[in-house]
Amino acid sequence: MRLRIEHKMILGYLPVILLILVITVLSYRSLNELNSINRSIINEDTFLVQAVDKMGEAVLAQESYGRRYRILDNPEMLDLFRQRDREFNELADKVRALPHQKDIHIDKLVSLHHDFNELFTTSGDMPNMPSGLDTGEFDKRVSDTFDQMTALLQQMHRVGKRNQYLKMEKANSIGIQSFRSTALLSTLVIILGLVSVSLITRSISKAIIELKHATEIISEGRYDYCLQIHTKDELADLAASLRSMALRLSLIERISLDSSPLTRMPGGLAIENMLSQRLKVDPQMAFCMLDLDNFKSYNDRYGYAKGNDVIRATAEIIKSVVAEQGTQDDFVGHIGGDDFAVITHATTYEAICRAIIKRFDETIVNFYNESDRARGCIVAKNRQGRRMTFPIMTISIAVVTNHQGKEIDQIQLGEIASELKAYAKSIPGSIFVTDRREKGPEHPSVENTTLTVIK
Repeated sequence: MRLRIEHKMILGYLPVILLILVITVLSYRSLNELNSINRSIINEDTFLVQAVDKMGEAVLAQESYGRRYRILDNPEMLDLFRQRDREFNELADKVRALPHQKDIHIDKLVSLHHDFNELFTTSGDMPNMPSGLDTGEFDKRVSDTFDQMTALLQQMHRVGKRNQYLKMEKANSIGIQSFRSTALLSTLVIILGLVSVSLITRSISKAIIELKHATEIISEGRYDYCLQIHTKDELADLAASLRSMALRLSLIERISLDSSPLTRMPGGLAIENMLSQRLKVDPQMAFCMLDLDNFKSYNDRYGYAKGNDVIRATAEIIKSVVAEQGTQDDFVGHIGGDDFAVITHATTYEAICRAIIKRFDETIVNFYNESDRARGCIVAKNRQGRRMTFPIMTISIAVVTNHQGKEIDQIQLGEIASELKAYAKSIPGSIFVTDRREKGPEHPSVENTTLTVIK
């Protein structure tokens, strides 16, 4: 049965009910203040760090689109430039609205960003050239403005991190003060109370000490610390909030360092780390490496913007299929380009692969124009001027499992998957190829592997 702290106190501290009420009030106030600090960290400081990262990505993308527009005179580049401008301004407005944020020069940053936009959007005598500027001066102006914005964003990022640290320090101080107050009053209760008083006090003190210790460790950046509080009361709720905050901070840190800017999915480092962890604990793991066939010819024919649309659509297909067919422990990552990875269970990968292939084949044709769809291919000339045909894109999936007791690390598993993927791409159509090797050589290859090929 779940009992709140005040209920436990009333049952165990009947002779000293007044002291019990004092302890309850002090504990309640401390817990509320700690929860308020936690909410402030998540809603203000963590949001600031995220927003700064996204603003940096928007400015970087704008510079890329602006320079491409200047070179290619392509209106699509200008549209993309302005789209990222709107994203930047929306984030700037949200940052400006944050309360209790000092040393954030958001107005100066917005002003610099406005100057940066005008460099690319104000035309002079030359196409796509700011009025009165030659190429060298234009590049210098762009570089100087970009460097100033980057410096301001870095300073804002440091402010967000500093505020997180200061608030966690404050939470630690509150925990210590709460412990001291509770310990003092508990001493009086022990003198006047029964044996049950001692047991309840010890339980509360242990939880508070663990919270204090956990706060110190998490403030040092060890977000994976396992907080052990087994009571079913507000302290357990606080511990759950602290664990949730630590996991969120860890996730934000990993994503900001390793995520793909195109799909927002975990990148190569996260995939490698997840593989290493799953190989240690999951004897029936399946690693799926996915690659698009004829993607380069599509990119050459339709342009990189359309190619990016295909990659984003593929990412959504993979994520939705894994969510429907897999489990909550499954992992989806973006290796880079048109390569993706799925880590799942040996009993679910086949259904996942079949569903991905079906949905991809149904969807991909919508990215081609009517004439290419009617032909079923792209007709183009290669660098030698020879006329060649490239089929509609398909998807190849290589699957490696460890369910037969193979001793293998993440590097070898990745090498096997790469070899299987190359083999799968040599077969026309969307397929998945499954490794069926028993315990074998230290560095196996496709030639000594029993394969299952499913179209």
